[in-house]
Amino acid sequence: MADYVRKNNIETVEVNNIKEIRGMGIVGECVEHKTKLLLGNKKLLEENKIDTQWADEILNNEKLGVGTRLFVAHGGNIVGAIIVADKIREESKEIVNELENMGLKIAMISGDNKKTAEAVARKLGIEKVLAEVLPSEKAAEIKKIQKEGEKIIFVGDGINDAPSLVQADLGIAMGNAQDIAKEAGQIILVQNNLKKVVEAIKVSRLTFKTIRQNLFWAFGYNVIAIPLAMAGFLNPVIAAAAMAFSSVSVVANSLRIYRK
Repeated sequence: MADYVRKNNIETVEVNNIKEIRGMGIVGECVEHKTKLLLGNKKLLEENKIDTQWADEILNNEKLGVGTRLFVAHGGNIVGAIIVADKIREESKEIVNELENMGLKIAMISGDNKKTAEAVARKLGIEKVLAEVLPSEKAAEIKKIQKEGEKIIFVGDGINDAPSLVQADLGIAMGNAQDIAKEAGQIILVQNNLKKVVEAIKVSRLTFKTIRQNLFWAFGYNVIAIPLAMAGFLNPVIAAAAMAFSSVSVVANSLRIYRK
């Protein structure tokens, strides 16, 4: 945007008292005209009692393509709109399919308007979409789903994702995540690659499965061997060797995680 302004010799004005309104946009004051400037979504316009009729037309115009609609208002009137669209990662659809094949239910939660969020979800094959959710409301939405008995894995990378990463049963922060998101996540991916999310879940499942196997063999050995040793049916040397073999088998079974 700054490059566009410079290349087209667009005159700029000084703006001060700039404030961010979380989940809505930013507001400031034009020094020269002493008027209020706004850049944000429809909610920001409504909060400042600005007529949103033209904004509704832009929001409902599918010919403009997929993207988040941001509106510019000056002096109480809308003067323009900006459409911002994130590029969908090439591996995203493949990852969604793989996670579903693993038995996971996939949902998308976004602050974008409903049509934009649903359009992206369709491309990725995601059926459940929660759109127009403010950053402060994301964690609350996750809590609602948890109350229904579901376990939540939340993947995020932004500052606004930190509360959701904490609220989720498992929070996964991407490699390029903000520091606060990394601190909130239980798993931090070193690489900024969605395929690592699948790997992290597979390794977690394998680890839990291995722990259960080790506990089964350890308890089984003790349940059988200890009574036999107490009754005198096992020679102490044989019992000690069997105990050592039990420990070695547990370690060897655990090393399978590293090999995989």
